[in-house]
Amino acid sequence: MDEEPNPIKDYLFEYIKNSETIPKLIIEKKFDEIIKEITTNCYDKIISMRGKEESVGILATGLLHYLLTNALINSQRKIEYDGNELDIVIPDVKTLEKDPKKTLLICIPKSSDSAIINEKISNLEKIQSEKENIWLVLSEDIPTEKKSFILSKDNNTFSKIIFEIAKFSNVGGSNKFKILRV
Repeated sequence: MDEEPNPIKDYLFEYIKNSETIPKLIIEKKFDEIIKEITTNCYDKIISMRGKEESVGILATGLLHYLLTNALINSQRKIEYDGNELDIVIPDVKTLEKDPKKTLLICIPKSSDSAIINEKISNLEKIQSEKENIWLVLSEDIPTEKKSFILSKDNNTFSKIIFEIAKFSNVGGSNKFKILRV
């Protein structure tokens, strides 16, 4: 399944490819610093390409996929499951079916409309029985009962997400992630 060209992802990966610091930060497992560098240097350009929410959603998805791959954390991205598009599933839908406690769903709504976000959450809760294993990545701080990460230039809690995912994975009983030493 080929994805259509996306100028935001193209810009993100071109920046990563040309960066002198990101390869060093990957080796050092400093994923939070990678996110901060990309946010500092790419955020304004990326949100000027489309609406803020959509741009942030595309940036978060691309960046998360890149970092999860480099952190050696198993994940599936943009999976159609039970009539829902799942943005990111850690580790995979097979684990979701067998053991929801060990499965994390990360929802990246390309909206800041509370009604749309709550509808997405409600749909995810139908397939993920462990309600606390549904996390959100948002473009701004929107009140929600879910664990949320904000991807913005000023209030950027998104930089902690890889370490939170690694902690979740370690608690979930999978020791593959000791590489991150969390």
